[in-house]
Amino acid sequence: MNCCCETESVGQSVPELFGSNVFNDGVMRARLPKNIYKKLRETIDGGKELDPSLADVVANAMKDWAIEKGATHFCHWFQPMTGITAEKHDSFISPTSDGRIMMEFSGKELTQGEPDASSFPSGGIRATFEARGYTVWDCTSPVFIKTDGSNTALFIPTSFASYTGEALDKKTPLLRSMQALNKQSVRVLRALGNHTSKRVTATLGGEQEYFLIDRKFVEKRVDLRLAGRTLFGAPPPKGQELEDQYFGSIHERVASFMADLNEDLWKLGVSAKTQHNEVAPAQHEIAPVYATVNIGVDHNQLTMDLMQRIARKHDFVCVLHEKPFAGVNGSGKHNNWALSTDDGINLLNPGNTPHDNMQFLVFLFAVIRAVHKYSSLLRATVATPGNDHRLGANEAPPAIVSIFLGEQLTDIYQQIKKGGASRSTQGGNLMLGVTTLPNIPKDTTDRNRTSPFAFTGNKFEFRMPGSSQSLSGPNFVLNTIVADALSEIADELEGAKNLNVKVQSLLKKYAVEHEAVIFNGDNYSEAWVVEAAKRGLPNIRNCVDGINAMTDKENAKVLIKHGTLPKGEIHARHEILLENYIKTINIEAKTMLAMARREILPAVINFTTTLANSVNAVEAAGVDAPAQAMLLQKVNDAATEMSVAIDELADKVSEATGEAAVGKKAVAYRDSVIPAMVALRKVSDSIEPFVAAECWPLPTYADMLFYR
Repeated sequence: MNCCCETESVGQSVPELFGSNVFNDGVMRARLPKNIYKKLRETIDGGKELDPSLADVVANAMKDWAIEKGATHFCHWFQPMTGITAEKHDSFISPTSDGRIMMEFSGKELTQGEPDASSFPSGGIRATFEARGYTVWDCTSPVFIKTDGSNTALFIPTSFASYTGEALDKKTPLLRSMQALNKQSVRVLRALGNHTSKRVTATLGGEQEYFLIDRKFVEKRVDLRLAGRTLFGAPPPKGQELEDQYFGSIHERVASFMADLNEDLWKLGVSAKTQHNEVAPAQHEIAPVYATVNIGVDHNQLTMDLMQRIARKHDFVCVLHEKPFAGVNGSGKHNNWALSTDDGINLLNPGNTPHDNMQFLVFLFAVIRAVHKYSSLLRATVATPGNDHRLGANEAPPAIVSIFLGEQLTDIYQQIKKGGASRSTQGGNLMLGVTTLPNIPKDTTDRNRTSPFAFTGNKFEFRMPGSSQSLSGPNFVLNTIVADALSEIADELEGAKNLNVKVQSLLKKYAVEHEAVIFNGDNYSEAWVVEAAKRGLPNIRNCVDGINAMTDKENAKVLIKHGTLPKGEIHARHEILLENYIKTINIEAKTMLAMARREILPAVINFTTTLANSVNAVEAAGVDAPAQAMLLQKVNDAATEMSVAIDELADKVSEATGEAAVGKKAVAYRDSVIPAMVALRKVSDSIEPFVAAECWPLPTYADMLFYR
């Protein structure tokens, strides 16, 4: 199976390979007339409205380029509210009057598509019979060539909207939030005296964690196939306690997968940079170099898709669930977010003396204010059924949003709170006492891997997103709430008679108001949970409460104010997310019931029969059989307990399904179905170690996590 044009990699160096399947700036410059290229760049770089007259010329150039690379189809590639990507393929062929065909691609076909919108989640925006939807070309994200099997197509990133204009996707609100962030950032820059930077864009580097499991085991586990995680499974004798997997030597089979993945990602212009083993057995990570937030989200969607496709080529299954295996680390997706100007300034780069870097401090405090003020909205962006298994465990941040600043910036923060900053602590050099090792510059602060929102030198790392989710939600909310804080700052600074005095006064005010959200300690500790409650920080412990936070008055207000989501779309997304939670838990519960009834309980009963026959045979020979009898009693009791747990889960699913209102149904699944699932799993996992290996019907954790 090929995922990109394999022939192009033969004899090519990595620089030649990189972006070879992307209609990037170099290709546009070479293939478009100069005036068309210039106008298109003005739209991409400056946010100007797209000139419709460009479309036909651009489309023709794209078609010629794509056909040269073997493409027969074009595809509008979009991101509906399912959280994964969708695509509609059309061929370039157009019949002629003499019964032949010609290859055509019009500007209209480039800029607008019409997939059926009725079968995608809409949250009540569209009735089932109202089928029309539109995909609209997003020219700020490059088109690319992708080969799947024998099909090569031109992929066009698009937004997806209903017939009446509501966004039905993940991309549109992200693009809206980027506009809002740019507008308010430029206002602040102008007020601070920066008249050269014309545009500000959020940048994103999304670290992606995942598991690779041999396909033969997954094929025997219906839970992994249908739910993406193991619903049963006793802990293996060895887990991650020896800490020998983290950054360990990469197995050659995994390394081969990584090499193929890198090659296909590089062809698509995805700057895959870092790869390593993660903490859990069979767990790994890939991380790219940053890109603009829109392209970064698109690239992460491509990465997830290619990981799963290429894994199959190596007889692996790439598992992206946040917690596929109980008792070992789950998988997250670290969202590295910064602000960059069109003339190359990272607005979150503190420089050598951050205490007197006014521009940096203003933008830093805008982020702090935004995260504290809208922490529940930020928490809502990572409220997924899978993340409920991960957040709060000793592997990921708790459900409490706090900010890590580190020693240097915390010191400056405290100085500002007291009236003004006059110094910045310096890191010095790290000296290891070995003459052959060079002295290296020491950072001004350590890292805090327990923090959910950590400053890491020149960016913030939001560590709460789950490994399977789209990064659009966390980023369009982050963009919007920071835009809101910047809007308030711009209102204060514009027209200020004494800018320095006004900035110092405003930063001092913010330092006092938002000190509660600053925490540099151990976010995993129980003491922090108690302390956070004293500080008034919300602790939203589950997905349902997290989703409901979306519609809180202040959270909805900020999304509406900056045009990211109108009121109707907020309520639609709220309903879609609750419905997804319900459907996800329902699938898991029904899968558990099927496995317990058809595989696990019959295996346990069969084993009791074997044991009973053994007891009878031994006693018939005139010898006592205490070991067999004791094991028989244990296994038989477990079978009885499992049967009761199965009936209890079935009853709870039936009751939850009967709830009419989506909110009540979600609560029923959370409060009734999930505890019944936990109870059924507990009895199954407790008896698994006592059933003979040849009788147990499922691949074990030891099989799946340690087989390469």
